[in-house]
Formats: sequence, structure tokens, C-alpha cells
Amino acid sequence: MVRVDLRRTKYKQLTACLQFPELYPQYPLLIELKSKTLCDKFLNGLTKICEEECKKLLGKPQILKLLKFLRLFIDENPLSVCCEEVSLIKRTLTDGDQLKLKQKTSSLSLHITQGLYFLKAKVIVPDVYPEEQVQIELIDCNYPKNFQKWFSGQATEIARQCVQKPLKPKPKDPVFEPKPSLRPSIEFLIDEIKRYPSELCQLCKEKCFPADPADNITEEGDEKHIEKVYCGHIFHNACLDIYMKTPPFHGGKKCPSCKKRIYHEKWKLTPMLAEDRWAHQEAKKRELGEVVEFFD
Repeated sequence: MVRVDLRRTKYKQLTACLQFPELYPQYPLLIELKSKTLCDKFLNGLTKICEEECKKLLGKPQILKLLKFLRLFIDENPLSVCCEEVSLIKRTLTDGDQLKLKQKTSSLSLHITQGLYFLKAKVIVPDVYPEEQVQIELIDCNYPKNFQKWFSGQATEIARQCVQKPLKPKPKDPVFEPKPSLRPSIEFLIDEIKRYPSELCQLCKEKCFPADPADNITEEGDEKHIEKVYCGHIFHNACLDIYMKTPPFHGGKKCPSCKKRIYHEKWKLTPMLAEDRWAHQEAKKRELGEVVEFFD
């Protein structure tokens, strides 16, 4: 038996175990591929391809040409390292969605749809993946700009957390090891694109997004402009504005759905300052009421 280790990177490596049948080379080599980093589905598929290559070489030396073929295959198929992730992602796709692999550029083309809403993105897989995070480029999307910013920024942050250890790790946390970032970042995008077209305002309970993306309100000051808070829930601008300016304020305003504190760049007042402003406005209302009552 001949055993050969082929390695491109720490995670793109395999061992080829080649056995000679009794009537070699009139019969093809017996091939077994092993790897601690490449998934079984990929190895099984590659083994079948290698067996077919050997059948083309019957009666001739097969080992050297087979090893050259394997070396070239690993070099020309950089996405082999995320084969299992791609299979799992494809299971979550529905009609209208697409995930295309582009081996030459070590990238994936992602197209997600929900009703008339869509997102197109390019996901670049680095050569040393998964030690480095995937890079996500938003190509086209018909969600409002504030949502596009959220999709792109949060997907990138999810990928970053997969490969960079926390700045302040907990004492009991295990030693940090980079983990694959492709699946969690893409599944985040899929979940978000599918979620929002049917989501309700958490206060008035009316649907926020119109069926036609062209009908979305882009003016931020409009009462129907859609606001997304840090926890991910959405509100109409007017609904959230009234809620954020109405007591109780102790501990900060909480999302009525998930009870997490609301963080939004439009409403940055501390609980104490918000309460002071509300009390001041109420006092002015009472004064105005007293004046009106006097004249009545």
C-alpha cells in the first residue's frame, strides 16, 4: 500500500491510501481518502472521481497521475473546505432562493427572496478558511437602507466572532478556537430576509412592511417609517416615539415583546433625563389647561 499526504492549508489536506490489485495496472488502484478536516461527503465524491480517472489509465502507471490529479483538484476547488456547511445551508433554502458556488474565485453567490423582497450577496471564502472569516458583500437588496445596513453589518459581526476571541473572555471559558463562519453568517441573512415582510409593529400590531417594496416609506420622520431596534424587533416611527417618551422609564424602556432594553440612535436619553422631560411636558400641559379653564 502507498500512503501519501497532500496538504494545501491546515484545513485543506487529505491522505490518499492506494492499494494495488493483483492484476495492476490492468485493474484500477483501490483508493481510500482520509481527512480530519474535509467532510465525508466530499471525500466520498472525490473517491468516485478518482476511481473513474484510474479507469482511464488501465494498462499504464496510475499512481503519479492520480496524485497530480488530486493535487490539482484540491487547488482548483477551494470551497471543498466548506462542503458540509454548504449542504446544510441549502437545506434551509426555499423556492426562489439560490446559492451558487464559484470555485475559481473561492466565493458563493447568494440570492434570498421572500415575497417581492430580496437580497443578493457575494460571500468570499479566504484560502486559510476557517481560520479567517468569510467576507460578505451586499450586491443588491430592496429592503430600506437602514435594514440593508443591519444585514451587512451584523452578518460581518457574526463572522468576526467566529474567528476572533472575545476582548474580555470569562474565566471559565474554554481556550478559544476559530470556528467556521460561513454557515452562521449566511443563515442569519436568510432568517432576516424571510422574517421581516410579515412581522408586526410590536406596539400597534399592524404589519410594518407593505407587500410591494416600492411602497416603503423612506422619509425617516414619517410616522409610518419602519424602525428596527437592537433586539431585532420593528416598530412604526410614531408608535416607538410615543412609547419611548411615555413612562415608566426606570431601567430604560423595554421591548414589549422580548423585554430587552431598547437601544436606538434616535432615542438616546437616559431614563432620568427622559423622565424629567416628560414631567416638564406634563407641567406645561397642566399650565395650558389652567389658562384655558380660566378663560372658559
